[in-house]
Formats: sequence, C-alpha cells, structure tokens
Amino acid sequence: MKRYICSIIIVMVGILSIGTYYVKVASSASDLPKYTFKTLEGSDKELDPVIINASLGNGPFYESLTFESNRTTYDIEKPYLENLFGRQDYQIERLIKEHRSFMRGKDSIDSFYEDDDFLAYASVNEDYTKSGKMEAEFDIALLEKKSEDATSFNIELPDQERIMNTSIRDVQLIHSKLQVLTMNDVNSNDEKQTKEVHLYTIDLANKKVLSDKTLLSETFTYPNQVELEMPIDIAPSQPNNMVLVSLIKGVNHEDGPYEYKPNESKLLSYHYETEKIETVKLPKKEALSLDEARSGYVDGKNLYAVDTKSDKYHIKTFDLSSQTLTNDTELDLAVNKKEQYFAAIKNGRVYFLLGNEVDQDSLTYKPAQFLIADLKTGKTLYKGETVMKATNKENGKKIGFVFDDLKVK
Repeated sequence: MKRYICSIIIVMVGILSIGTYYVKVASSASDLPKYTFKTLEGSDKELDPVIINASLGNGPFYESLTFESNRTTYDIEKPYLENLFGRQDYQIERLIKEHRSFMRGKDSIDSFYEDDDFLAYASVNEDYTKSGKMEAEFDIALLEKKSEDATSFNIELPDQERIMNTSIRDVQLIHSKLQVLTMNDVNSNDEKQTKEVHLYTIDLANKKVLSDKTLLSETFTYPNQVELEMPIDIAPSQPNNMVLVSLIKGVNHEDGPYEYKPNESKLLSYHYETEKIETVKLPKKEALSLDEARSGYVDGKNLYAVDTKSDKYHIKTFDLSSQTLTNDTELDLAVNKKEQYFAAIKNGRVYFLLGNEVDQDSLTYKPAQFLIADLKTGKTLYKGETVMKATNKENGKKIGFVFDDLKVK
C-alpha cells in the first residue's frame, strides 16, 4: 500500500511541477519582446528554411530564442521535455523522427554518415580510472534503412594509453568499411604537447579496428602553440571523398596582453580513395588568402570563402579538385568589420547574417541585416533587417541581443 501511495505522490508532484512550469512560462514569455525580419527587398518566402539561434539579455539572465521561418520562439515557450534536453540540431531532429530507436543516445551530427541505404554512427566513450589512466572505446552503430536492421558494438580505441582526449571530426562509409577521422591530444614526455589527426578504419562485419593511421602529428613546447582546425562542413553527414585540415604554428607571447602570433600555416587535404594527404595550393593571396580559406565553408567539392577586403562582401568559390578559383560573387551588403557575420551555403544560395554590433556611445543595439543571394550571380533574393516589438515592461529598457548561429534546412 505504501508503495502505491509513494507512486501517487510522485505522479502528483510531477504534474504540479509541469503545471507550475507552464504558468511561469506564460507569464515570462508575455514579458519578452518579439523579433522578426522586416523585408526590405525580395520575397520573405526565402526565409522558410532558415533557422537562427540567438540569446536575449533579460536582466542578469539570458533567454535563448530561435528564428524559424521568420517566427520567434523562446526556449521557455517550448514543451517541458524538449526544454529539458536542450537545443537539438535540426539535422539530429530529422534523424530522430525518421529512426527514433536507432538514434537513442546519439546527438552529435559530426558522428554520423548517411546515404540512401545506410545510416552510420561513430563516437568515442572516454573515462578515467582512479590512477588517472584513460580508458576509451569506440561506440559504433550501423542501420540498414530499407530493412531497419541495426548493428551496434563497442571496441577499444587503439593505443589509448597515449591519448588524453579525442574528438570525432568526420565519418565515412567506404567499401563497406567505416572511416573515422579524429583529432587527438596525446600524452608527451616532460613539458611537450602533441596534437594528431588520426584515421581509424573499422571492419563492421568482424567488429574490429583494421588500421590506425596517423595523418598528421605535431609536437611543441610552450610558448610555442599548434592549432589544428577544419573549415565548416556544410553537409557534415553526407558522403564525402575529401576533408580539409588547417595547420597553424605560432608563439604565445607573454609580454603584455595575451597574443598569439602565427609563424607558419597551411591548408591540407586528405583523400579517402587515394589515401593521400596533400597541401592545398591556393591562388595568390589577393585572390584567396589562407585566413579566408581556413575560416571558410566546404561541401566536399568546393571551398567557399568570405572576402572582406573590398567595400562589399564577396563569396569566393574554390574548386578543390582543380584547385582553381571558379567564382567570385559580390553581395549587395556593405562590409562592416565591427559586426560578426554568419554564412550558410545551400540550395544554390548564400545566406548571410550580419549583426551583433553594439554602439558603445549610445548603448543601443543596431538592427541585424540578413541577405539571401544567388550563389553564382549574386542577385539578391531577399534582404531584411530585425525589428523588435517590445512589451510595455521593456519600453525604454536596453536589451542585449546576440546571434549564436545560422542554419538552413
């Protein structure tokens, strides 16, 4: 009997908690301003696939919100359970809807590979013993979409006693073998540090690691620094024959404020089919600088770089196979180096968000600008700016508003 009473109490507490949550949400949400994009040019239908995450300064706290199809939704307005698990990448949300059972416990889009027939997943589970030794294993799963047959297994990470931590950066399924690209921080002797790029080939049929190939290894001693980064992959789970890695070597100068001065940098490509790592030969710096390439966007065939050297923003398309600049698109948007930009390339369009500038003299937050243009011609398909509809409580109140990221479905 006591057991049933306890169960009833737990259920009632849950119901009351959720009820209280929604009462607070209704009250809080009504006090928050609503943001939209005001159309200045083109059709607002172009905003339909756009998702923008942002944060609003609300007193000492920040409220997270999302623009989707030009509608603003605060996180506190979302269903209780959805809020409980935090923001999900829209690509992960799609995979959960289509393959709910397989997706249980999986949440990083960089860990997935997807084609018409298969959905593959690879992650690394890390744990430390009391003695400080790391124990790590791969978590591998494969789903055959047509039959819904799923295979999953765990396997030890090779040479794990050397590794401090590892992160999955790309997953590919090639000739029935899973290729898992990682960036590893490696234990070194004395004060030395080592960073490496590894490619693990996993035999799915026999559930074992066939090879562990070190593509790149750099050892350094402070104040020297090494950074390994990858341009933003605009299609992270799709089949891809090539990945890019930027290598930056520099020195951290301790005299005065923190300063990191690079003294060597290059962009490298790895081809899964040829198994070769090569230095990418960029055109002259005036055409495409290494800094622009390093912070660009890739889709496996092209590298898209944002050029801010002229009066207006340019999107430069660099063909990775021929290593030539194939397009230079001017956007109808003036360069403002005080503002942060976010870009996305999809559907033959460039989506460009410019904002997050604060005028320190007047402490007012300027409207953000959003442009959608044809990637080849630069023709403007949509141009707009943010407008805020404040509640009575916010009239005259200074509100901090910051964009976090831009996604396009």
